[in-house]
Amino acid sequence: MITPNHHYAELKDSYLFARIAQKVSDYQACHPDAHLLRMGIGDVSLPLCDAVIAALHQAVDDQADKDRFQGYLPECGAPFLREAIAAHYHTRGVELSPDEVFVSSGASDELGDILDLFDRSSAALVIEPAYPAYVDANVMAGRTIVHLPSSKGDGFLPEPSEETLADLIYLCSPNNPTGATFSRTQLQHWVDFANEHGSIILFDAAYEAFIEDPDLPHSIMEIEGAKTCAIEICSLSKTAGFTGTRLGYTVVPKALMRAGMSMNDMWVRNRTTKTNGVSYVIQRGGAAVFTSEGQRQIRENLRYYKENARILMQALDQAGIWYCGGRNAPYLWIECPDGMGGWEFFDYLLNEAQVVGTPGEGFGACGKGYFRFSTFGNREDTQEAARRLLDLLS
Repeated sequence: MITPNHHYAELKDSYLFARIAQKVSDYQACHPDAHLLRMGIGDVSLPLCDAVIAALHQAVDDQADKDRFQGYLPECGAPFLREAIAAHYHTRGVELSPDEVFVSSGASDELGDILDLFDRSSAALVIEPAYPAYVDANVMAGRTIVHLPSSKGDGFLPEPSEETLADLIYLCSPNNPTGATFSRTQLQHWVDFANEHGSIILFDAAYEAFIEDPDLPHSIMEIEGAKTCAIEICSLSKTAGFTGTRLGYTVVPKALMRAGMSMNDMWVRNRTTKTNGVSYVIQRGGAAVFTSEGQRQIRENLRYYKENARILMQALDQAGIWYCGGRNAPYLWIECPDGMGGWEFFDYLLNEAQVVGTPGEGFGACGKGYFRFSTFGNREDTQEAARRLLDLLS
């Protein structure tokens, strides 16, 4: 008789978005004419930029031509895309060889798959509030999870300490859900800590393109010593609107060794065993992102979301509501007014202003009393939501 993975029974119910959907559905049933302003969604609202669309069309035409047709590509990524990503890192002062870059179908997939490299006895440190998949992926694997709380007091950017020692360390900057972004000095502390204790940092850089402060690092690979203690996972979902197109990449430095084993070599073996890679068409579209014209066009789209953030921040400032994020991240993490819990505030906004966001409790116990707004919506809804928030909270 087959024995299932009993660790799945240890997972907490993923009720957050189902509960939100049910509350919204119930409200709409009672108020069919209400226009809800959805500020909680993490999906983008702008289409792919012209450079990407042109590259996708060209790649489809390639597949219709016998001389240009592409079948299987290297499992770790097409050389043209790996080279383009390595060249992009070079512009930020980070030297990578193309074979340290691995093309993937997105950051979410890699965040789970990368755990194959580590024994199940390895404990994982998760800073909370946190993207729920960090916890769930390790629960499924039967790992011990070390929870490091963060708070308004430390700007949701805690420092490492001996009390929170773990083999794997999850860092996300800019952070989902808080929007908080590590400085170079703060990241240096984490890198030094990991190298001192032999830990490996799993660095989620899915939102790095939103950083506009020139003093803030976009990549942990910009930090001295990172190549001996860190793996970076990035995505084009929010950077270039690939949420429905699915493409990302992972950086595994060749200098990253543990117990005499090369993590880069191990990841090559993992990918060539477990995947046939990403399609030629999608990789051609991804390569267009890293051209000069592609970079110019995606920055225009990013400015649209940044303006949404500015509109919401202005309203919150005028209403006297504390928040972090926004300037260097696509999320605003606000402190609920009048001591409300996240779900209480959710109901209040839904019923009084028809604005929908995400209760902080969905991201762990440290999220209680906080609320997340997304800036990925359309401009008109964002402007109207800001007006309603200001009227309601002032």
